[in-house]
Amino acid sequence: MSDAAQPTAAEVRAAAEAVKAALDRHLEAVENRTGDDDPAVYAAFNELAAAAEAYDERLYDRYDEVTPFEIPGVEDSLPPYEGPDEPSALTVLIRRDYAVAEPLRLLAQAQRIADLDHGEERTGAAAVVGTSVHAALGVLFGEYEPDEIASRHKEFGLEEGDSTLWVAAADELPEAGEWLSTPFDQADPSRVICRFDVSAVFDEDELHGDPDDTLPGAS
Repeated sequence: MSDAAQPTAAEVRAAAEAVKAALDRHLEAVENRTGDDDPAVYAAFNELAAAAEAYDERLYDRYDEVTPFEIPGVEDSLPPYEGPDEPSALTVLIRRDYAVAEPLRLLAQAQRIADLDHGEERTGAAAVVGTSVHAALGVLFGEYEPDEIASRHKEFGLEEGDSTLWVAAADELPEAGEWLSTPFDQADPSRVICRFDVSAVFDEDELHGDPDDTLPGAS
């Protein structure tokens, strides 16, 4: 960055003062929160994150120095909660990613399940799965609950990726079959009561001595 584009010392000082003010507002919001999902705390958190990020950038641009902490970007955080104070229904959204690390192991396990389901004496049982990973996954997830697959993924030749669970408030329980054709189209981050994230990136941060930058309500 050229000298002309660098922030002035006064701008860096102003950014530092903005962090101090945002820190005070955040502490005040926490001290006066009405519950774990108080929207005032989320709003204050986002304001503090934005102020700290701005200060960090100006400090680096002017003095080539950084702060000793890492602030998650505002765009990565949940918006303030806007759902009902006392939800009468809830929606649980779960995403788990897997890599097919050992296709042969997956195929063997799926074929074993298919053989047991149809009886070992069944002629042509090998054709149920064959060499199709697509068919093997269908057999596997048709036989076991997602939680059991998660706990036994290595046994099935799978490798875990990131996963997340969102608990979101709903005004009322939908009618039976109402959302089955588009089950994931109505995920609203502003109605998330809490979320729980699992990612290798958190382990990498710990190995490098960086703080955990999970969001409020996340783990």
